[in-house]
Amino acid sequence: MGIEITVEGVFPGRGAVISNHLSYLDIVVFAALHPCVFVSKEEVRRWPVVGWMTTMSGTVYVSRGHGGSAVKARKGMQAALDAGLPVVFFPEGTTSNGSQLLKFHSGLLSQVTSGGAPVTAAHLRYSFVEDNGPDVSVANDVCYWGDRNMPAHIFKFLGLRGVRAEVRFAEAPIAFSSDGLHRKRAAVEARSAVETLASGAVTERMHHF
Repeated sequence: MGIEITVEGVFPGRGAVISNHLSYLDIVVFAALHPCVFVSKEEVRRWPVVGWMTTMSGTVYVSRGHGGSAVKARKGMQAALDAGLPVVFFPEGTTSNGSQLLKFHSGLLSQVTSGGAPVTAAHLRYSFVEDNGPDVSVANDVCYWGDRNMPAHIFKFLGLRGVRAEVRFAEAPIAFSSDGLHRKRAAVEARSAVETLASGAVTERMHHF
């Protein structure tokens, strides 16, 4: 896909990784860096191309508002953790254009913390290292947000040049101030950890995919 990836920090070998969410490309980027399992909303399974990619990568799907979905997600995540695979999920619950970090939902986070798995923050940012013209922007042509047409977005993205993904991993897991019963507080602390990473510069360690 022509994505150049720079990394600061180390992808944790165990536990959960939480990140901001900008695009379906986030899954491609994280999967390229380390074997892992994703947790995603059920609708992604039906997306063209991306649904196939996420399913083949062993994604645990969550149906919001359906009874038993949280328990099913926890079992899927625990199976991955027991197999030694880190679990990656996006607590914002939806993609954005990157202008701000959205509120973190606490459901999946509480499922992980209640099981005692360490949770490491990550932050992802996209940019261009080549000129793609005045009508192209990261917010609209790399990030996938709002009511966009998925096939058209993928088609246009494949024609872009010099797309860079910058990934930062925290040096240590998040030290939550309370146990899993205080899920709302944990969500706020997790968001703060990701936001802190967003303000730092990325040391360029190059990968090409």
